[in-house]
Parts: sequence; structure tokens; C-alpha cells
Amino acid sequence: MGGIMGVAAHDECRYDLFYGVDYHSHLGTRRAGMATYDSSTDRFCRSIHSLEQTYFRTKFEKELPKFNGGLGIGVISDTDPQPIVINSHLGKYAIVTVAHIENLAALERELIESGVHFGELSSGSTNQTELIALLINQGRTFREGIRYMFDRIKGSCTLLILNDKEVIGARDRLGRTPLILGHKDGAYCLASESTAFANLGYQHVRDLGPGEVVSITPTSVTTIATPGQDMQVCSFLWVYYGFPTSGYEGRNVEEARFASGYEMGQSDPTEVDCACGIPDSGVGMALGYAAGHGVPYHRCISKYTPTWPRSFTPSEQSMRNLVAKMKLVPNGAMLKGKRALFCDDSIVRGTQLNDNVSELYSHGAKEVHMRIACPPLIYGCRYIGFTSSKSDMELLTRRIIERLEGDANKNLDRYATTGSPEYERLVEEIRARFGLTSLKFNPIETLVASIGLPKEKLCTHCFDGSSRFGDAPENDL
Repeated sequence: MGGIMGVAAHDECRYDLFYGVDYHSHLGTRRAGMATYDSSTDRFCRSIHSLEQTYFRTKFEKELPKFNGGLGIGVISDTDPQPIVINSHLGKYAIVTVAHIENLAALERELIESGVHFGELSSGSTNQTELIALLINQGRTFREGIRYMFDRIKGSCTLLILNDKEVIGARDRLGRTPLILGHKDGAYCLASESTAFANLGYQHVRDLGPGEVVSITPTSVTTIATPGQDMQVCSFLWVYYGFPTSGYEGRNVEEARFASGYEMGQSDPTEVDCACGIPDSGVGMALGYAAGHGVPYHRCISKYTPTWPRSFTPSEQSMRNLVAKMKLVPNGAMLKGKRALFCDDSIVRGTQLNDNVSELYSHGAKEVHMRIACPPLIYGCRYIGFTSSKSDMELLTRRIIERLEGDANKNLDRYATTGSPEYERLVEEIRARFGLTSLKFNPIETLVASIGLPKEKLCTHCFDGSSRFGDAPENDL
């Protein structure tokens, strides 16, 4: 996915920008970048670093003195190097994005055929942030250019633009990813995560609406384009991506996770001795489950964070699997002889779950029950790419469906329907594969209720295949 932060301040913005971007480290693992504009020299300062062998602070801390000026933007990215600095008829500007462009190749061909040239490559491929900037450049103004970009892309895009006067923020046209406005004396900011606000002294003002575009300066917020009425915000923000202290659309992440666990705990007749969350995103649900089920919460497994921060993810798959295992340490003293129930956010490929379950048994667990915060993932993400999968066949569910049906695309609506014979068979296949005593997934109704938004405002495509792909909501752009 990724996260972005922009600051417009009377004084130097470097520290707010540095710490604010760092508070987005849980959203990306590949690259990070910052850019500021210094009005005294009329210059942009930009720096981009890889995070694949370390984490954000170690890369940027020593460079901070060079980031002069009161205007700045930054990004933690799972995609291409950013920010990109562009010089066009709109002026010179820097841009960062949280985006997933499904039709990137077609747009690239179209732009090249029209005479537009690309200057940024990432591993030999087009940098999607540059492509987004080149689409924006087709407009006579930023307002017009952002509208044109929204109309042309399939997928999603939330962005920040830094020029010599302001920071411009635009939320994805269907609001699939968030952008949140904050304020303190002498400064405004825009961020993907409201977690970035508290320790920097910012107060949450409001979430930008779907397709909304604003300009911030140290003293003002100007609406460039009002929001549309239609929303499809990603429900996985509350399941996995969001930090516990963050909130979107008025609903705190930890509250939603606790509520989903509480509901499952109340309705689950399974007899267990304790509940435990798989760190980090399973903890809130497990606390709710323990409260709803009337059992104690025990830390039967902990994440070792001193040398394994969440943002550290090696580039090699085999090493990523090893790191995922090494981060989580079972506690045999709390497990021995226990009927232990564990809560986790989701099952994507199943690699880490397989290792975890065998370790829990080897450390003395009598029974291992698993409860999952969301329904089974049946469809790959087409909008923000949260599974990082190249195809649906990387999903554990689709591999099982192919084995059961002889066709990975057969009866998907039945497998996605809670309680159907196909659904029950799928869940049992997953349970047996990992040697779990029992396995249950939260139904989509519980997930939606725990978030507290109407289902039509949530994107649940990965669970039930519902989508509004390509629909452009009306707004005043």
C-alpha cells in the first residue's frame, strides 16, 4: 500500500515531516522519500532511499539539516521511488502517491504515442507516480489535470503535490485510501494516518471526501474540488493496515477490531482456556474476543521488536518467510496444556500460519483454535493491491478451490457465501491443512457492523467480489 504526509508551516517543517512520515512506516516496506521547498533559495530538496535492508529513521535522520523550508511532502512506499520532481507548464512541483494503477501499460503506450516521454524507470518498468504526474500535466490547471487523471486510471490514487506556494492533496475518487487534514498553530498537514498527529501537536480536522482536492498553506485550507457522493473505502484498513490509534471516517481502528472480536466471542460456543492475538493486527480482535467470550487474554505469543521492526522486509521471498517466523516468539509457559484460541487479521497465502501453528503445538498447546477477523479472501485486490499477489492463484483459497473443483474460478460466489456447503468445505480444508482444532472466519455482516459504515460505502471486493470498478462518482471537478 503506502502512506503519505504533507506539511505547510510558518517555520521549518523538516521535523514534523520526518516524524510524520515515520509514523506511516507500517504501511510500506520498500522505499521512502521526502521533498521540501525553500522559498529563500527557490529550490526543492529531495531524497529517496530503499527500506528493504533497514527502516526509515536510519536513512533520513542524518540528512535532516538539508531539508529547508516550510512546505514539504513525504512517502513510505510499497511501489516505485518517490517523490518525483516535475517541470511542466503547471510549474515545477514534487508529487507523491498512494496508488495502484491496473491499466498502467495501456496508459503508458497512449502517452508515448502522443509524444510524451518518460524519464523515471523502476526495475526497468514505468514509475507509476511519474505516469500520474504526466496525466495531470494534460490539464491546464492542477484541478483540471487531477480530474483528467481520475477519469483515465483504473484502480486508485491518492496524492500530494508540492509547489512553491502550497501543498495540494487529492483523495482517491472513490475514497479507497484515506487522506486526513490536521491543524496546529502555524501549520496544516495532510496524512494517510491520523496516528501521525498526536505527538506532533496536530488536531484532527476532518477526513477529505472521495475525490476531494484541497490546498493547504501555513494559514489556510482552500477547497479546489468538492467531494463526490460515492465512496468505496477499503475495509482492510480496519482489518490489517491501520495503526490502532488511527481512525477513518470517524471509526477508530482498535474500536473496530475490538467490536468484531467481541461479537465473535459472544456467539462462539467453543470452550477454550484463553485468547491471544497474533501480533500486531490480531491483538485488538483477541482482546474483544476474550471480553465477549468471558476468558482471559494471555500473551501466548509475542513479537520481538528490538531488531525486527515491522517495516523491515527483505527483498528475497525465502528471507521474508524466515523473518516473519523469527519475529513471533511463542511462550511455552503460557501455552503448556492450554486450549488456546488465537485471533489474526486474515489468511492470504498461509505460509506464516503454517509455521505458527506447528510452533504453538511444539511449545505445549493442547488445542489451537484460530479466529480470523474477516471473511476468506476469495478475490485478489484490484484497487490497492494489498495482497501483493501477482494473480488470484497466490491466494490459498483459490488454490484449494482449484483442487476441489478442477477450476479455480468455479462457484466463487458459493465459496464466498457464509454457511453454504462450499464455504463450509473450504473452511474445513483450511483447518485440516494447518492442523487447527477449529477455525472460524468473521462473516462479512460482522465486519461491516464493526466498522460502522454502510456496506455500500465499503470496498469488500476481496471477500465477495462486489465492486464498482471504473465507476467515476460525480463531483464538481
